[in-house]
Amino acid sequence: MHIPALLKIGFVFAAALLAIRKDIALGHIFMGSSVLLGFIFGMTPLQLLNGIYHALTHPKTLALACVVSMILVLSHSMEKAREMERLLDSFQGLVRNPRLNLVIFPALIGLLPMPGGAIFSAPMVKNIGSRLGLTGAQLSYINYWFRHIWEYWWPLYPGILLTTTLSGIDLWKFIFCTFPLTVVAILSGYLPLGKVIVSGRSENHPSHPPIKPFLKGLIPIAIVIIGGLGLGSVLSIFWPSTWAPVSKELGLISALTVSVVYVWVKNGFTLRECLSVIVQKQLVKMFYMVCSILIFKTILEESHAAGQITDELLSLGIPLMPVCIILPFLMGLITGITIAFVGTSFPILIVLIKSANQANFMLPYLMLALASGFIGVLVSPVHLCLLLSNEYFHTALQPVYRYVAVPCTILFASMVAYFGLLRYFLPPS
Repeated sequence: MHIPALLKIGFVFAAALLAIRKDIALGHIFMGSSVLLGFIFGMTPLQLLNGIYHALTHPKTLALACVVSMILVLSHSMEKAREMERLLDSFQGLVRNPRLNLVIFPALIGLLPMPGGAIFSAPMVKNIGSRLGLTGAQLSYINYWFRHIWEYWWPLYPGILLTTTLSGIDLWKFIFCTFPLTVVAILSGYLPLGKVIVSGRSENHPSHPPIKPFLKGLIPIAIVIIGGLGLGSVLSIFWPSTWAPVSKELGLISALTVSVVYVWVKNGFTLRECLSVIVQKQLVKMFYMVCSILIFKTILEESHAAGQITDELLSLGIPLMPVCIILPFLMGLITGITIAFVGTSFPILIVLIKSANQANFMLPYLMLALASGFIGVLVSPVHLCLLLSNEYFHTALQPVYRYVAVPCTILFASMVAYFGLLRYFLPPS
C-alpha cells in the first residue's frame, strides 16, 4: 500500500513533537527522527549509517557545531565573570530618557545568546519601570520583547548560523537583508504601551558617568563581530579550496576564541575556572544537537524524503509562500525554540523552494520563513524567556499576550510586504 510522503513526514514530526513535550533532549530527538525518517522512507541500515557518516564528516557540520559551542563558552565566560552585569551598570546614566533605557537594558542582554537571558535584564527594567507606574504585565512584556529584537539577523544566534549553513546563503548577505526586521520590532514594540511610555520624563543625574567603561564592556562582543567578519573575508581569499565553504565559520571560531581568551585574561580566570566553563554537560549537548540537526537534514535528502514531499506539495497546487509561513510558525509555536523550528522545517522548505524553480529567490523565502517561525516562538507558551519573565514580574500569560499581539501582527504584515519588495528589487542570487 502506497503511503503519501506527507503522511510519513507528518508521523515523524508528530513523534518529534511528542518527544519535545516529554522534555527529551533536542539532540536525541533529531537523532531519533533521523533514524525513524530513514527507515520509513526505505533506507537500509547501511545506507542510514553512511548518511550519518557523511553528515558528521562534512566540514560545514564540524564548523557550525564549533561556532555554536564557542558562542556558548563565551556566554558562560561573560556570565561567570559578571561582564554583562558590569556592562549594564556602566550604561546607567549615559542615557537619561527612561523610554530608551527600558529598551536598551534587555536589548543589551539580547546581544549575547543565553538560555533564559531575559531574567538578567529584569531587575533593571523593574527599577526603571516602577518609577513610571508600569504594571507587572507591561514590565514583563518590555523585558521579553526587547530582549528578542536581534534574533532576525544577529550572527551570534545559532538559528541564523544554521539557516545560512543549510541554505548556502552568504551569512553577511543574509544579515544585510534581514536586519530591517529588527527596526520593525523596535518601533512596533513601543505601540502597545502608548502614552505611558511616551510621557516618561528624563531621569535626573548630577553628572554624566564616563562612557569608557561601557565601551570597554562591549569589547568581547566587538571582537567577535568585527574580527569574525574580517577574518572570514581573509580566509575566503587565502584558505585552501577544500575549506573555502567554511571560511566564514572559521573566521567566527577564531574571533570567538580570541574573545573568550580576552575575557579569561581580563578577569584573571584560574585554570580551574577556565575548565569549569569548557567542561560542562550543556556544551556537549549543544555540539551534539547541532550535529544531529545536520544529520536530520542529510537523511532527509539521501532518503529522497525531501524530494517526495516536495513533489506531493507541488502536485496539490499549494502555493509556496503559505507553506513557508505556516510550517515554521507551527514548529516555532510548539517548540518555543528557534533552532528547533529551523532544523525541522528549513531542510524541507529549501528543497521545496529549489523544486519550485525559485532558488534565485531563496533569500526572500527564508527571510519569510525565519520571521514567521520566530513569531511562533515569541507567542509560544513554552518559551523559557517568557515563562521566566512572567514569573519575575508576577504576571500571567494572558495579559502579556495582549501586548505581544500588537507588534507580532505588525511584524507579520511587515515581513509579507518586505518579502514582496525583496522579490521585486533583489537581484536573483
